[in-house]
Amino acid sequence: MSKKWLAVALKFLVSGFLIWFLTKGIDFSSAAKRVTEADPWMLIAALVVIWVQMCVGGLRWRSVLVAMGASFSIPDSVRLFWIGAFFSQALPSSVGGDPVRMYKAYKLGLSIREAVNSVLLERAVTVVALVLLVDSTQPWFNPRVDHPSTELILPAVILITLGAAVGIAVLMVLDRLPATLMRWRVVRGLGNLGIDARKVFLSPTDLPRVLFWGVLTHINIALAVFALAMGLDMNVTLVDCLTLMPLVVLIMTVPISIGGWGVRETAMVALFGLIGVADESALVLSVLLGLVGMVAALPGGLIWLLSRDRGETLNYQTPEEGEENVPGHLKKS
Repeated sequence: MSKKWLAVALKFLVSGFLIWFLTKGIDFSSAAKRVTEADPWMLIAALVVIWVQMCVGGLRWRSVLVAMGASFSIPDSVRLFWIGAFFSQALPSSVGGDPVRMYKAYKLGLSIREAVNSVLLERAVTVVALVLLVDSTQPWFNPRVDHPSTELILPAVILITLGAAVGIAVLMVLDRLPATLMRWRVVRGLGNLGIDARKVFLSPTDLPRVLFWGVLTHINIALAVFALAMGLDMNVTLVDCLTLMPLVVLIMTVPISIGGWGVRETAMVALFGLIGVADESALVLSVLLGLVGMVAALPGGLIWLLSRDRGETLNYQTPEEGEENVPGHLKKS
């Protein structure tokens, strides 16, 4: 078995184990009934919000490219972001949508450096925006939880904030590594990433725009979850979703499951439990969010089919396995 398929199998195992663990004490008939009784208009509203999110994600990525000095059109950025979302959410692949987006952007004229670094820095922007949103909602969220939970939440928020600040600071000085290490290609690549990071995070004109799209990203996700919660008649406020969903998204970035399944459910059951949401309700909410996300990503698959290169398939191989000096590419038959 190849390493790629071994990784896929392990992710399936992690997703399956987490879902099994969470559902041991769940009444499936009751959970299924809650799903069938969900307000269909709220499901549609959540789907529309996620579709808007695809456009926001493309604009967030483009704002990073503009800050780096790269030229990329809005239609192309949105289109490739949607394709990346399809690969990330709808397929049981060991490779997420980011490498696909890097490759497609490279084929559209971006340099390897621009394609790779823009996606990496866009991810960093989402983390910074996440921290800003969580920090700003604490005064309204804390009264919703009991005192023992507050004592746990505050140190966690402080730790996440400090971690993000240190991480960005380190990112921006990667080009200051010892000169003796610069003979390695990967170190030179990290140096370029540090230079580009300063262009994004130290620009007084570009940073506000970049962070605007980053914060709007998490607001959109929170709105989608809030719509689903309303459809399920759950006692959840928009502030709850604005505070908790960025943390769920952060946990989901750990690539140990298929499309975040299992990890998302575990995080939502634990975090929404802080505000008194029953495990069954949080699990149903998470599953609905996952299904809506998959449906929302399907147009990305259609866009990919209509725009793929000749012979391009769903199989991915790294530059070491095939074409050199490309940030990963789709296997050509």
